Amino acid sequence: MYEYMKGIVTDIKSTGIVLEVGGIGYFINTANPYAFELDKEIKVYLYQQIKEDDHSLFGFKDENEKALFLKLINVKGLGCKMALPIIATGSISGIIDAIERENVLYLKKFPKIGDKLAKQMILDLKGKILLEGVVLQEEKTSEELMEVLKGLGYKEKEFKGIITRIDSSLSIEEQVKEALKLLLK
Repeated sequence: MYEYMKGIVTDIKSTGIVLEVGGIGYFINTANPYAFELDKEIKVYLYQQIKEDDHSLFGFKDENEKALFLKLINVKGLGCKMALPIIATGSISGIIDAIERENVLYLKKFPKIGDKLAKQMILDLKGKILLEGVVLQEEKTSEELMEVLKGLGYKEKEFKGIITRIDSSLSIEEQVKEALKLLLK
């Protein structure tokens, strides 16, 4: 299995890019091929799908994008060709947030995702998507913020909707101030 490839983008097509590595051009399906620049050396994180009649590479700009893709393709009824447009048209944090909050309407905006598949995504992935970096920090900070608000006497149902609207890069004190402003509106 490939983890990533480093090479030069020699062609951009509507469904992917051609990455030249060691004199060989690999076609890599990507969520947004036009986000890549021609004749530029890049590192593409890969997933290789091997089927009886097809061997395909799927490429991602970073590890979080790849990790979310891997989670999505494990959902019953959702394959690689359906997961790529989800990654292309949604932000990683937006997709995760929609799954965690059981926002079926948000998930149904993606191509070929109906009510049944959106609910299956929530069922299979809620509470199971942990990505490195910003997302984990936000979760840790959110937990700390929730504990402070509970300590101030607020019930979880009162503040659950506002937690995601608060900038997690702020200090915990600033986050509490923002939360209180939103709660008192």
